Amino acid sequence: MAIFSSSMAAMLLLGLLTANLDPTVAQIGVCYGMLGNNLPNAREVINLYKSNNIKRMRLYDPNQQALQALRGSNIEVILGVPNDQLQNLANPSKAKSWVRSNVVAYWPRVRFRYIAVGNEVPPSSSLAQFVLPALVNVFNAVRSAGLESQIKVSIAIDMTLIGVSYPPSAGAFRGDVRSYLDPIIGHLAWARTALLANIYTYFSYSGNPRDISLPYALFTSPSPIVWDQGRGYQNLFDAMLDSLYSALEKAGQCGLEVVVSESGWPSAGGFGTSVDNAATYLSNLIKHVQKGTPKRPGKAIETYLFALFDENQKSGPELERHFGLFSPNKQPKYQLHFGGGRHWHIASKEYNATFPLQSDM
Repeated sequence: MAIFSSSMAAMLLLGLLTANLDPTVAQIGVCYGMLGNNLPNAREVINLYKSNNIKRMRLYDPNQQALQALRGSNIEVILGVPNDQLQNLANPSKAKSWVRSNVVAYWPRVRFRYIAVGNEVPPSSSLAQFVLPALVNVFNAVRSAGLESQIKVSIAIDMTLIGVSYPPSAGAFRGDVRSYLDPIIGHLAWARTALLANIYTYFSYSGNPRDISLPYALFTSPSPIVWDQGRGYQNLFDAMLDSLYSALEKAGQCGLEVVVSESGWPSAGGFGTSVDNAATYLSNLIKHVQKGTPKRPGKAIETYLFALFDENQKSGPELERHFGLFSPNKQPKYQLHFGGGRHWHIASKEYNATFPLQSDM
């Protein structure tokens, strides 16, 4: 009987380990932005991740307080190279020094998963010429440190690089960005590294509410809205991601994977913003990315929610300061579930206003 019990215990443990390693299970991360003058310190932030069972983080720069706090936390990290450092890291020796100071110095106590070399760099900007050299130099520095199999080096793009997105099978990059993007995705394919992409259904919806319905953007449509080559699209997120896959295929990189490095919905400050809409989008996104897309069904999508806090010093329109899952006092704004039995609940009265919208689809 004791032998049977031990065997059963071993099988149970193996089952748990296998479930944790299952590639069909998407692990959700949260982006940790710091553009606020009222945010908790890094140690409190790491405790917030841990207490809510958030096991992955996107960090936009090598903030030393955050990296120190991450030591031993077991949180997996996308570490960003800020855009203003790209020219510097186009120099191989400076890239090696950056990796040594900000990555090697913390590894393995900090579990780096990706290094994102730049974020949404416009191909027409003066920085664009430095993206590929910086990407290659950081990759070579990581490889020189013997970490290329553990830490992948990529870039983060936005969806403005897509010229054709409808229907998803017709997805294609803009002609004027191909000379910038093709060598980058070619390197990523050679290095067997995913492309990072920031995908927001909110901006597509708010920019074209006549043709894009709110339920389609929020994952609440009861049936497919778009049919494309026998595939039914019930939500805009899938359509956007599959249009990116199609664009990669047309650029000759059909095997390149995509990590959704940002996605979110603002709770105030613009058309279609409300706590209810944001809560609906985020909770549905968390559940949906386990399933894959119509083009790549059954393949979980590694996804990072934007962002941890409302950040009162972000530039741009008012809505940019209302993407947080938490208010700066660490109170949750929504009821979300990241596993481990922890639920977040809509918190204080300041978040009780909603703005219901009509939809024509």
